[in-house]
Amino acid sequence: MDNQFETETSNFEISDYMQDKQVAPPQDFKKLKTEKPIWREYLETIIIALLAALILRVFIVSAYRVSSGSMEGTLTEGDYIFVNKLAYQWSPPESGDIIVFRNEFKDTRDYIKRIIATEGQTVEIIDKTVYVDGEVAPIPFDTKYVDNRIFPSVLSNRDNFGPMMVPEGQYFVMGDNRDDSQDSRFWGCVDKKYVKGKAIFIYFSYEPDPKSPEWQAPYIVEFFEISWHNLTTFATRLRLGRLGYVD
Repeated sequence: MDNQFETETSNFEISDYMQDKQVAPPQDFKKLKTEKPIWREYLETIIIALLAALILRVFIVSAYRVSSGSMEGTLTEGDYIFVNKLAYQWSPPESGDIIVFRNEFKDTRDYIKRIIATEGQTVEIIDKTVYVDGEVAPIPFDTKYVDNRIFPSVLSNRDNFGPMMVPEGQYFVMGDNRDDSQDSRFWGCVDKKYVKGKAIFIYFSYEPDPKSPEWQAPYIVEFFEISWHNLTTFATRLRLGRLGYVD
């Protein structure tokens, strides 16, 4: 009996103590945690990735596809390149840089060429040889000439040009495919306000196929034909060996 009384008294005292101290009863902490649905986690991840890509695309890097042969063999038609839009925020372009710019003299499309001379320098071309300030300009490794003929300046500026001093705030540009490039020899220098960035990297390259089906109305059949053609020729047209930094 004594033992039973002491036990009951102890339980009574513990109950009073908990009421006086307002001690909350134990809870299941797992129930307090709110778990996100799996679809919400995926959605948030996708939204963050899209926002990051948008910021990267608008302010830092742009992607371009080379659509002409004027820069062969440095850049070939079908190369996809990244262009650094911040390259010239703190320092001006230099000779040898490959830049993307808007051409105010043509159709306002974006062009890609190599800078040969900068403001204040004098450019002259004599029988295909390019001189800057009286010295032979550095020749990029992949520069090529495809025509052995040499035209006098009275017929064309292609092989004989100048001398001409590059105006302030402008750049004299040429394509690395020297005999097949429309550039500053024909429509003048590029103003720095039209420069969009510096080409830095080839991230994908896909050889164009002149035999590929063309889009024609009503486009339904052509969609399947073009899709099938690209699928079956993808492996042979892919040029992984061209991926890398642009010089």
